[in-house]
Amino acid sequence: MTLTAPRPARLRGTDLLLLGGSGLRTRPLRVVLSALGVAIGIAAMLAVLGISASSRADLDRTLAKLGTNLLTVSPGEGVFSGEPAALPAEAVPMIRRIGPVTSVNAVGLLRQARVYRNDRIPAQQSGAIAVLAADLGLLDTVGGRVATGAWLNPATADFPVTVLGATAAERLGVAEAGAQVWLGGQWFTVAGILDPVPLARELDSAALVGGPVAVSRLGYDGHPTTVYCRAVPDQVLAVRAVLAATANPADPLSARVSRPSDALAAQQATDRAFTALLLGLGAVALLVGGVGVANTMIISVLERRGEIGLRRALGATRPAVAVQFLIESLLLSGLGGVTGALLGAAVTATYATTQGWPVAVPVSALAAGLGVTVVVGVLAGLYPALRAARLSPTAALATQ
Repeated sequence: MTLTAPRPARLRGTDLLLLGGSGLRTRPLRVVLSALGVAIGIAAMLAVLGISASSRADLDRTLAKLGTNLLTVSPGEGVFSGEPAALPAEAVPMIRRIGPVTSVNAVGLLRQARVYRNDRIPAQQSGAIAVLAADLGLLDTVGGRVATGAWLNPATADFPVTVLGATAAERLGVAEAGAQVWLGGQWFTVAGILDPVPLARELDSAALVGGPVAVSRLGYDGHPTTVYCRAVPDQVLAVRAVLAATANPADPLSARVSRPSDALAAQQATDRAFTALLLGLGAVALLVGGVGVANTMIISVLERRGEIGLRRALGATRPAVAVQFLIESLLLSGLGGVTGALLGAAVTATYATTQGWPVAVPVSALAAGLGVTVVVGVLAGLYPALRAARLSPTAALATQ
């Protein structure tokens, strides 16, 4: 009769999980300190990501206000004639039909009209102030604001009423609405004065009048000289490609279309710079956290040789010992990762709120951070787990 050794009992997954957790529960102080190291690394990474994302969101908001999606169309010269061309009077409604265009308005330069403080100023002292026939929705398109008084409306656009740009008002010596100016050989009432318009500096040194009164009193022919157009931000280049042909189908080569705002290029460059910076900082933080977990697990294996030897002597297999320490490493890394994620989100929200920025914690970065934390836990615990599994029962017990 031959006796066969009993096969070692296999531990279920829940048993291994409880066993790995028991190793952490028996050393709470070390677990807290080790997890704290991982948590600080993850929190630092997420805080940097979150604060940078919030800062970028604030920068994007500022750049959007500056008009990354603003294009202008103006008449150039005829390709064959070389003579100054003109945009058709229907340019604005035709451009408005382009799908991604969200707003379009225009001004028309009244070349023969001049504006003076009164009718006794010599004609040559015009102060280089242009007189423009403006659409009523112009301010919304260019992002302008009225400093004092009011903007043109359907009623005042029919009468001799003007709105002065900031520089024009200064040159004319007009500080309040209600003043009279000599415009085009007749008196016009100043309805309002604009703040400086960063996206359309030409409006600062202009006197703006309504289209109907420009036609009836100042000889405006209805052909716009500058068309301002806003489009859906991610469709700006596509709109620009068709803008000239849409504005002047008969002679598209004579229409000059501005390039996308420099703010758009700055925004794209900023995004690229931030991405590269954050990837580098995140990699460093994860490396530091992984080294901390590996160090903790190696020390744990060295200190628990007696436990390992006893378990092996009672029948625990090498894989079971390895999985136990691997689970400990994962739990330790996961604990630090979750704590760090919460801490990083809290730091981001606090800092962004104090700076007046929109709070932006990238969900993808949060998920990626936790996922990478698990990977780091596996890699950091792999060597200590294999080292523990290779210990023989006699050698492990002999070292105690």
